Amino acid sequence: MVYDFTANDVFEMAEQLERNGAKFYGNAAQNTDNPEYKKLLNVLAEMEVEHEKTFVDLRSELSGNEKASTAFDPQNESVLYLKALADTKIFFEKEIDFSSMKSVLKAAILAEKDSIVFYLGMKEMVPEKYGKDKLDKIIKEEMGHIKILSKELVALKNP
Repeated sequence: MVYDFTANDVFEMAEQLERNGAKFYGNAAQNTDNPEYKKLLNVLAEMEVEHEKTFVDLRSELSGNEKASTAFDPQNESVLYLKALADTKIFFEKEIDFSSMKSVLKAAILAEKDSIVFYLGMKEMVPEKYGKDKLDKIIKEEMGHIKILSKELVALKNP
């Protein structure tokens, strides 16, 4: 069976990825003793929460066609599938040295890059009529994450 994704589906995944990112930064904050790093990581976690809200708002603005289900799914299994996909693709369990802010930031930048590649791939699976053009907003947000994280990484190297 061929399944066309909609912008709604991808925004739903984006929201889950942001929740996963917030959890990642929250865990990192709990695993550092450095108050400055803890503060930054908590700010990054909150940023992910705000991005999730942004994606919720953007999803609410989608047209009926961009939200419409493209497959018969009376058990709502597609939601579970999308959640599982989002949970395993980007912020999955990795061996990260949480005591090193440099390692945390590098892992976060890699996760953001992976998410952009993921969204670009998903964009190819969303037909124009189902909101393909809306996915650029997600990709732009993720690119902004990389910019912020890269700035923080450079600041660590150049105190």
